Amino acid sequence: MANMKNLVCYGKVLWRIPSMATRIAMEDACNLSREITVTEEYDGSGDSGAMKRNINENGENMSWLFGEDCISRKSSGGWRAASLLLANQGLATLAFFGVGVNLVLFLTRVLGQDNATEANSVSNWTGTVYMCSLVGAFLSDSYWGRYLTCGVFQLIFLMGLLLLSFSSWHYLIHPKGCGDKEQLCVPTSSVGIALFYISIYSVAFGYGGHQPTLATLGADQFDDTDEKQNNSRGVFFSYFYFALNVGSLFSDTILAYQEDSGKWTIGFVVSSCSAVLALVLFLMGTPTYQYVKPCGNPWMRIAQVFIAAARKWDVIEADEDDLYEGEGLESVIKGSRKILHSDNFRLLDKAATMSEEDLHGPRDPWRLCTVTQVEEAKCILKMLPIWLCTIIYSVVFTQMSSLFVEQGAMMNPNIGNFEIPAASMSVFDICSVLAFTYIYCHVLVPLAGRISRNPKGLTELQRMGTGLIIGMLAIVAAGITEIERLKRVIPNQPTRSLSIFWQVPQYVLVGASEVFMYVGQLEFFNAQAPDGMKSFGSSLCMASMSLGNYASSFIVMMVKKFTARGSSPGWIPDDLNTGHIDRFYFLIAGLVAVNFVVYVFCAKRYKCINAKEGEERSKVHAEGEAEEDELAN
Repeated sequence: MANMKNLVCYGKVLWRIPSMATRIAMEDACNLSREITVTEEYDGSGDSGAMKRNINENGENMSWLFGEDCISRKSSGGWRAASLLLANQGLATLAFFGVGVNLVLFLTRVLGQDNATEANSVSNWTGTVYMCSLVGAFLSDSYWGRYLTCGVFQLIFLMGLLLLSFSSWHYLIHPKGCGDKEQLCVPTSSVGIALFYISIYSVAFGYGGHQPTLATLGADQFDDTDEKQNNSRGVFFSYFYFALNVGSLFSDTILAYQEDSGKWTIGFVVSSCSAVLALVLFLMGTPTYQYVKPCGNPWMRIAQVFIAAARKWDVIEADEDDLYEGEGLESVIKGSRKILHSDNFRLLDKAATMSEEDLHGPRDPWRLCTVTQVEEAKCILKMLPIWLCTIIYSVVFTQMSSLFVEQGAMMNPNIGNFEIPAASMSVFDICSVLAFTYIYCHVLVPLAGRISRNPKGLTELQRMGTGLIIGMLAIVAAGITEIERLKRVIPNQPTRSLSIFWQVPQYVLVGASEVFMYVGQLEFFNAQAPDGMKSFGSSLCMASMSLGNYASSFIVMMVKKFTARGSSPGWIPDDLNTGHIDRFYFLIAGLVAVNFVVYVFCAKRYKCINAKEGEERSKVHAEGEAEEDELAN
């Protein structure tokens, strides 16, 4: 790939050079314009499907000048483009958590809400962030593409931050400096409150829709048919989560301190500036990105598979070689590679089985589907058990922002004259993520790679299983800490003798588990999702967090109901000194252990997606290179 004639061409080349006259005409055109434009369609490289390339005489990608979705493996994509996206992720996360880290305090100190109301407000807002990831993923996969979706949602995100800065300065922070630990703000106007909610939900909508699409756009910058670049995709997801934690580290420390001291507007303005810089960096990378065209509404295609199979419920599914599939190397689904047939969910093969009615009339997509379309539906069904097994891990993760903080509030926070806020202990989680990301990429992967002969070290499924085990150890460590804390409790006295630093191991273990579980999820669901649903695959990670929050709330509610009876305060009372959250922690650990057994069962039976590659692709690859060489000579 040192020059243009080594341009890699994958899939079916629709535009050929059939004669010497055509070649001469091409060469004359090149001499006049000093630019060579190669237009071709192929069945996918990485996540790309049918795409076009525009290459100038230096081999540089000129597609951004022509407004087309293109790929040039020589000059576009790779770590140069991915680095800008990682910087965008860090800055956008800094801006987002600049709002989210102290939202609870803002609602109570500035808006004057009670604890129950603010808890519901924060839960609804957090749920909106996660649910909006599905909206962004749908628009990205179906209609807008990754680049446009990222740009639109970042603009919404930025507008929300600017409106929040304005509303807090002009309407909410009165008198000046209120909202600190001592001075409450005066009652706010209905206009100010309305602007506040519009702004924070714009922030939630923008950030939620932007996240999974940005992760997928980053993965698009690497060719998954090239072993070295495919390994780089896995490294990218690690650095993606690393960048997220770098941004949140600044928000959880410096911005959290500024806002806690009543400097709310300054904190929101800093977040807005960070979002502006993130957007500028994102746009700067426009000429270097590799673009993937949207593949149309995937849920319509999946619905067609189920309806077609239902309409042929009395038809015996055909043998693999007799199932219906489009001609050529590329799928009939725009921008998607063909997927080879699998033996899972054989009943769905009825949708690709041709009947007499299908043979004697135009193809009805609600009655006859291609093998690739059927396999697309199968892919989603196969991923569901794995995804469901990740929800219980998110229950562990959720405890950091709830019971871990309440537990820390009942411990000794002092280092000399300095007092550590219980919520600030999450810094150890962030630092753990940063440290273990480096250790995993530079120590564990090479070591495990030499043992397993897998250049990735661990497979995505092994990585997620490891995350479950470490998460279980984290919640066990929290239980042990609570046992030690309760040993030092004096009845009817509000003593806090056990140091809050006993919580460090549980936070560090949660951080280590995130590097394995959440990064593994991002890589697994992105890789195993069909070409037309890559952003949806990335959004499954955030959806897992959302359901983990709901599952945690349900478990807490049930524990309170069954343990707080009669005179017993239960395991999780208002006064933790009279309760036993250690037993709750061990209950969660037990659920994770059971979940791990189920996960191993599902993971061993999981069959990876198999896109159509091999001899046909290699043959076309060789033909494409031969024609490029002949043209160059």
